[in-house]
Amino acid sequence: MRPGKLAIFIAALATLVVFPACGTLGGGGQAEAPEAPSEEPIVSEAGEDTEARSTASDAPEDQSLTLTVPKMERVKNVEIPTGRGDDEELLKDNAAVHLMYTGFPWEDEANVYVAGHRLGYEGTDSHLAFYDIDKMEDGDEIFVTDSEGKEYTYEVFETLTVEPTELQVLDPIEGKNIISLQACTLPDYSDRIIVRGELVEG
Repeated sequence: MRPGKLAIFIAALATLVVFPACGTLGGGGQAEAPEAPSEEPIVSEAGEDTEARSTASDAPEDQSLTLTVPKMERVKNVEIPTGRGDDEELLKDNAAVHLMYTGFPWEDEANVYVAGHRLGYEGTDSHLAFYDIDKMEDGDEIFVTDSEGKEYTYEVFETLTVEPTELQVLDPIEGKNIISLQACTLPDYSDRIIVRGELVEG
């Protein structure tokens, strides 16, 4: 394993140790939903060579992103900050987070990894943000807009259910530009549901 990839792997595992089993993020005010006893902190930071990939000439100076998923009721033109998978306040205050060290849409080969809550916190943007992620089907569209207004259209091609330790889902797929949307499975949040889309326009 290359030294850079080893460091990223260790960082990802460290985050999983901090959040071992989809426990609560702490504090009160979580949403209530049928058979949804606890909330999940988002998986971790990972990826490789992001610094090199993000210096592409067409990369916006401001790397903020906006996400719209027509099939998901609460994900319409929401800002997606980039941050660590263990940043509790960032996860609490936003509908979703683009995980640090994963790709951006303007890169040739990227996995734009976005994680959100199934329940979240009532009165915040995280509240039920990704609750209906399981309604996504192959062929559904996902739209990402960069800070300069350029829109990237992804088409869903795969839905996976994985264990929290299966960190390979953070890696890019050779020759593809994809987006991955992640949340916890219901009812016990023991696994992760990941919806993947491939860039078709942008």
